[in-house]
Amino acid sequence: MENREKLKDKKRIVVKVGTSSLIHPKTGQLNLFRLEKLVRVLTDIHNSGKDVILVSSGAIGVGYKALGLKERPGSLPMKQACSAVGQGQLMMIYQKLFAEYNQGSAQILITKETMLNDMRRFNARNTFNQLLSLGIIPIVNENDTVSTEEIEFGDNDTLSAVVTAVVEGDLLILLTDIDGLYTDDPHKNKRARLISEVPVITEEIENMAKGAVTKVGTGGMATKIAAANIVTDCGADMVIANSRDLNDLNRIIGGREIGTLFLAHKREHFNFRKYLTECPYLNS
Repeated sequence: MENREKLKDKKRIVVKVGTSSLIHPKTGQLNLFRLEKLVRVLTDIHNSGKDVILVSSGAIGVGYKALGLKERPGSLPMKQACSAVGQGQLMMIYQKLFAEYNQGSAQILITKETMLNDMRRFNARNTFNQLLSLGIIPIVNENDTVSTEEIEFGDNDTLSAVVTAVVEGDLLILLTDIDGLYTDDPHKNKRARLISEVPVITEEIENMAKGAVTKVGTGGMATKIAAANIVTDCGADMVIANSRDLNDLNRIIGGREIGTLFLAHKREHFNFRKYLTECPYLNS
């Protein structure tokens, strides 16, 4: 529990929420109740004196419903069109909800090229730092409308990890539809055991990762392990937790044993180009 207790001292926290956590599974429409709860919890965490950054999926999911499509598009141009429509709507809802709690928010759209280019990455870091110093909660997504590769950042798992590295965050919390990392797929194996803490990501840990298990999301446990590699190597902790109860965000930061905790290594010079060109879950 000692490592969990240390989470209380984390100052700069990145939270990533996936599409499946924001959408009603039967209709594909936004779950406004959960969205409002997420905003309220994040605002409260910010009110406690912590920097908060939200990495939010959902633009394509919102866009294809707004355009009257029956299912998530497969072609890149249609995905980009859906994102162009959905990102504006999603951001409008976020800003309206944050404003109800007197909390400022800002949109930041990122491409992989932004992270590979030293000057653009430096400018992005400065923008984040300025917004955070002003008490703003940045809301980050991949700029799907101009991306030339499909799902460059692996359903925002990798994007949230890279953002954590860029802003020198202390903790990344990945909210998903599973309780954490299991020894096997719990949907198929009832004997699968939840792993509470991962001190080092070994080959055995990587082999436990499985593919996506939801229809509305595109990321799976494999992309989350890849994200954990990035986050822990840049000196931050990472927690994979279920988004079912959004109050768990407060409990995780309060030191409760929820989800799977990946422990940070000593922060060293982080090689962005190495990770963004060698990660097997990018551009796949």
